[in-house]
Amino acid sequence: MSALLSLSGVTAYYGAIQALRGVDLVVNEGEIVTLIGANGAGKSTLMMTVCGNPRARDGRIVYGGQDITDLPTHAIMRRRIAQAPEGRRIFGRMTVYENLLMGAEVSGQTDVPALLEQVFALFPRLKERLTQRGGTLSGGEQQMLAIGRALMSRPRLLLLDEPSLGLAPLVVKLIFGAIRELNRTSGLTVLLVEQNAYQALRLAHRGYVLVNGAITMAGSGAELLARPEIRAAYLEGSSHSA
Repeated sequence: MSALLSLSGVTAYYGAIQALRGVDLVVNEGEIVTLIGANGAGKSTLMMTVCGNPRARDGRIVYGGQDITDLPTHAIMRRRIAQAPEGRRIFGRMTVYENLLMGAEVSGQTDVPALLEQVFALFPRLKERLTQRGGTLSGGEQQMLAIGRALMSRPRLLLLDEPSLGLAPLVVKLIFGAIRELNRTSGLTVLLVEQNAYQALRLAHRGYVLVNGAITMAGSGAELLARPEIRAAYLEGSSHSA
């Protein structure tokens, strides 16, 4: 397996506060890799640092064999990296269709009908809501739209930040099923930041545990699920619905 994304010794700061402490992480082509950890561990910061905001202060970020550490965010995202950010951040006044078009336009994709059909195959609900304003959708539908918009750019790497946050278990199951299907059928590489450790580790090929900005553990999804310290810290008392 060849590494599509690698972080080596990456540190990042918000003002005077150090958010990442010498992070080493690899995402191989065709993998789903998850990053789990408590609130405030630095998971979203790591995702944003890959995108260049905040900038890595130390270390290197290599994507597709190229050092992207010092590139501006727009130049990084043009390299077929797409993000469905925490909080979804869809355009509430735009229709579902217009939101999806934005995803294609950002990366200069022209085969819009084919891309739309791929998104609708994953999320039929979006086809039903095509003319509806994004802001009137349910939370689950907005999350589908955020992922769909990211997919419209035909990414090589999809960054997913807390896709299950605040969603009903049935919707979570649907979204995680769509991610698995995408990876299985098209080989899409996914880096997933997720608080729902059980669902994330079941989905992922490999996982990393982030504590106070540092990686403390790594292994296959199954290995991490089986570790008692992971179960005690992240799984006890949580919903283990399949």
